[in-house]
Amino acid sequence: MDKLSDIAQTLGAERTRRELIPFLTENTDHDDNEVLLRMIEQLKLFIPYVGGVEHASVLLPPLENLCIAREASIRDKAVKALCKIGRKMNEPDLIESFIPMLERLAAGVWFTGRISSCGLFHTAYPHAPEPVKNELRTLYRQLCDDETPSVRMAAAKNLEKFAETIEELHLMNYIMPMTKHLLQNDHDSVRSLAVKSCIALRKLLEPSVFKTEFLRIMLQSVQDTAWRVRGMVADQFLQLCDALGPDLTRVVKFERDGGLFQVYICLVEDNVVEVRTTGAGKVTKFCQRVSPETTVQYILPHVKALSLDSSHHVRTALSSDIVGLAPIIGKVSWPVWLLELHEKPVSAYALTCFGKSNLFLVNHIAKRNLLSLYSLLQDATVQHLLPIFHSLLKDSSSEVRWNIISKLDQIYQVIGIELICRTVLVNILELTEVRHSWWIRHAIIEFIPIMASHVGPSIYNDVVGALCIQWLTDKVCAVREAAVQNLKRLAEIFGREWASENIIPQVLNMVNDQYYLYRMNGLDALLKLAPVMGSEITCSQFLPVILAASKDSVPNCRSYVAKVLKPLASVVDQSAVEESIRPCLNELRADIDREVVDCANEALQAIAQVNGRRGQGS
Repeated sequence: MDKLSDIAQTLGAERTRRELIPFLTENTDHDDNEVLLRMIEQLKLFIPYVGGVEHASVLLPPLENLCIAREASIRDKAVKALCKIGRKMNEPDLIESFIPMLERLAAGVWFTGRISSCGLFHTAYPHAPEPVKNELRTLYRQLCDDETPSVRMAAAKNLEKFAETIEELHLMNYIMPMTKHLLQNDHDSVRSLAVKSCIALRKLLEPSVFKTEFLRIMLQSVQDTAWRVRGMVADQFLQLCDALGPDLTRVVKFERDGGLFQVYICLVEDNVVEVRTTGAGKVTKFCQRVSPETTVQYILPHVKALSLDSSHHVRTALSSDIVGLAPIIGKVSWPVWLLELHEKPVSAYALTCFGKSNLFLVNHIAKRNLLSLYSLLQDATVQHLLPIFHSLLKDSSSEVRWNIISKLDQIYQVIGIELICRTVLVNILELTEVRHSWWIRHAIIEFIPIMASHVGPSIYNDVVGALCIQWLTDKVCAVREAAVQNLKRLAEIFGREWASENIIPQVLNMVNDQYYLYRMNGLDALLKLAPVMGSEITCSQFLPVILAASKDSVPNCRSYVAKVLKPLASVVDQSAVEESIRPCLNELRADIDREVVDCANEALQAIAQVNGRRGQGS
């Protein structure tokens, strides 16, 4: 089957049409699905091999047979191939060959053929004459009422594509009634797919028409008895919001006049995990479509409940999305509240807004310190989100914890690095004790330099210094490599003098560790730190330790010394290269291990090339 194009080229266009295509048509009942899939992949590109577009109709019979196959993947590929060929066919051939094939499939005995036909209407309809268009619309309506649920599902699934080809007149009096009919089908999978197609119609209808005809039905779907339908509403909820456009906050009669807010609340409070999970993963994008004040007042209480959900799937979905709320919450403003403070009884109004427990805030209001109050209110918006971060950082699921930690850089840009260090850092450092979650340690290591650049060396000396060295001996290679880069960045941030006191002694001791992988990691750390520390410290402190490691009992360490000396030669003075590095590499060339010898030769060649370029420059 992979060679069909070569066979067709050898036979020529006429024999391909007369012999090869009929042969393939007779063999579409092959038992091996992989063979049939390869056949379809070849046939959809076969128009040039049968003589061009004018002969494209000869490719329809084998693909028509494959549209009746039992295997869904074969039918789907056959339908896509037919659509690709149909778009290239001449209009007369389309009318004489493609549309009759479509009608045979749609009226066939086998339900698999009726399923496949639903995906062909959008290709045939635009080119059909008006009487045939009427027949096709009637035929599609019959498929929507087919006795087999899988056929009705296919009709609901492909309704969007078919609707895009329908004239506007028939869109109103044909597609809309048929969509409403599918939304009331007795099979939940049909209703679920109809929900998706219904929301897709927003692109074809005027916003006012969509709201009038479909919005109420869609809002009612969130109370459907089948969780698949509610799950589809959750999946398409943002598209439903976009269908309302700027009128999103308009109150629509739905239970207690909640509109789309009530819909979202129903989704995140659903008793099925899959529905809540889908809703939790859309919280940020939904809040981007409403005002920050609305987010704080209506959405955040439910976000807090989601962070404590019994299902880790829900918490994982929330943790992967909730960080995006930080910049939204950070934009909350309270000018109306501040103005109203002058006109209402202070204590009563404060207790109404903030509750009896927040006496500190009530006292601020009582003192009429508006400037301090405004700042406090801004801090209060942060306090809505930080407790949720704390909860998720302590979650039992490592994936939930990682989702928060890996995006801390987005959080600190809004609430400030000092606040993170003061409130979140303790939770972060506790996670380093979870030995099996190495990717969490990796994410924390990458965040350490960001904190260090804002709060100074005290964060290292007082809190994370021991951990940064401990990570160099982690059991996971990726963590050790990240720890080396972390030390380099800290040295760049805090300077050479600080690094000489707080980092270098521990790294030098690592080169003598009893575990050879840790010794190699220590050598790697010295290599990364050398450009930062400069030639003097490298020659006086690093080079003696590295040269001593060239006599290590493990060949891997000796070969790594050669790899380290090659780039190190460009950091130190030329005298150190000639007096120390080159003699060491010459000794390694005589090593008993072949890999050590190869690494030493490669290093010497690289050093010679560098010296050659230096000589040419002088």
